[in-house]
Amino acid sequence: MFRRLSIVVLLAMLSSGAGAPSPAWAHGLVLVMNSGEASLSVVDMDTHREVRRIPVLREPHHWALTPDGRDLLVGDTAGNELLDLDPATFALRRRVPVADPYQLGFSPDGKFLTVNGNGRNQVDIYDAATLKLAKRFPLPRTPSHLAYAPDSSRVFVSLQDTDELAAIDLRTMAVAWVQKVGRVPAGVLWLNNRVLVALMNDEGFVVVDPATGRVERRVHTGAGAHQLFLSPDKKVLWVNNRVAGTTVALDSETFAEIRSYRITGGPDDIAFAPDGKLWITQRFARTVAVLDPASGGIETIAVGRQPHGIFLNPAATAATLSASN
Repeated sequence: MFRRLSIVVLLAMLSSGAGAPSPAWAHGLVLVMNSGEASLSVVDMDTHREVRRIPVLREPHHWALTPDGRDLLVGDTAGNELLDLDPATFALRRRVPVADPYQLGFSPDGKFLTVNGNGRNQVDIYDAATLKLAKRFPLPRTPSHLAYAPDSSRVFVSLQDTDELAAIDLRTMAVAWVQKVGRVPAGVLWLNNRVLVALMNDEGFVVVDPATGRVERRVHTGAGAHQLFLSPDKKVLWVNNRVAGTTVALDSETFAEIRSYRITGGPDDIAFAPDGKLWITQRFARTVAVLDPASGGIETIAVGRQPHGIFLNPAATAATLSASN
């Protein structure tokens, strides 16, 4: 009875927009990583138009904000460098040589930066303050996404081409375990003291015991389940199914489906706007979708080829961008 009631309440919130700030707050700038054409698109959140195209060396995919919020690091994978950008203006501050930075993220305690070398079959742990390499872990094949334990004791990395999840102990700097979890694992998320892993060829995600790597539960969401995101209020788990072309909202406690939205073009990464809308990259298209979960309305914005990572700064404006040029 409680489960049914909670789903009804969440549906009402999505339909009415309850708890979301006024749409008038939806200003700012969005940075989109165009992995297929060596560029970054800057989009104005007010006009929903691209206002600038920033060239990079080869293949940008993902980003990480430094723990102090002062630097936005964008990984240029095939270019073997991190782009250090001003998160307010996206002005380039410096280029840092780093091997194959596909997916990256800072530990919750701010001590480490983990970089997955997707093409080189390696996971690199850097000192977050100096960006000096602390240790390299050869982990074939195809390290993809990552998530940390909240206490920063471990980082969990999906290995796409061996159907495995690896746990690296950051206290001992050793691999704790590597376990089979399902076909073609991708997105990884820590939730409710468990690790969730999206499986692109198993049409959903699995719930994994972080201590042992044992799969405890399987949840169906759709073909090509690729990425998982927790809403800012932590009540909704969002799953992007790239092949099915759907973005699914689930109750974050029970994993019961709340609503499914049709997002074509291979929905991939998500950024949450203050007005409650979701900005979703469409990997197989040259567009970003803006989803209003309350109404189900979707607007698409033209960007570069194969948009992948997306960073949203609601405090930035087109005026600050112009002033930085």
